[in-house]
Amino acid sequence: QEYERAVIFRLGRLLTGGARGPGIFFIIPCVDSYTKVDMRVLTFDVPPQEILTKDSVTVHVDAIMYYKVNNATSCIANVDDYGQSTRLLAATTLRNVLGTKSLGDILSERESIAHDMQVTLDEATEPWGVKVERVEVKDVRLPQNLQRAMAAEAEAAREARAKVITAEGEFKASRALRQAAEVIADSPAALQLRYLQTLNNISAEKNSTIVFPVPVDIISHFLNKPRRPCE
Repeated sequence: QEYERAVIFRLGRLLTGGARGPGIFFIIPCVDSYTKVDMRVLTFDVPPQEILTKDSVTVHVDAIMYYKVNNATSCIANVDDYGQSTRLLAATTLRNVLGTKSLGDILSERESIAHDMQVTLDEATEPWGVKVERVEVKDVRLPQNLQRAMAAEAEAAREARAKVITAEGEFKASRALRQAAEVIADSPAALQLRYLQTLNNISAEKNSTIVFPVPVDIISHFLNKPRRPCE
């Protein structure tokens, strides 16, 4: 086939000239033996690995690896089973790379972790004639108790941010009220206009109750009025 190559051994020795194919090639019966090699990109789903992170958290991580043979002769002559060897190396590399990362790094730096794994695997499999083209971290599963703890921490952080935002709003509102009070103090007519605007808002809501404010100065005038001495 177009995507296959044949590595020929003659009396146990590798024929010069490299792998044969695609197309027609000839062998001598009982003297030559050959092995077909698939040159297409292969996919390996790395099974979930139980990993202890740098900050002593146990997680289950699985990944996917894409690799291909770029030298058919090396993958047959230099390693017993290039496919199985590459798969075992991928699982081991996944544990080694993630073991040096903290939980936060694993969750936030998947692209850099995948790149580090791809470079490490590519260097290790180069003598085998295998090219690792891509590695992706598929899923990171956390223990249930850790998920609940992280959810509680995130909720507490959101509540803290909400309280800070509320406090900042109250602070800005108090400054605006102080400025409004200064304006009203400078212009007594502004208080009457504000009162009329409040009445307009109340009437717009079809309320039957209207509140008439009484100036505090009038009440204080009666309270502070001196009493006549009893005769």
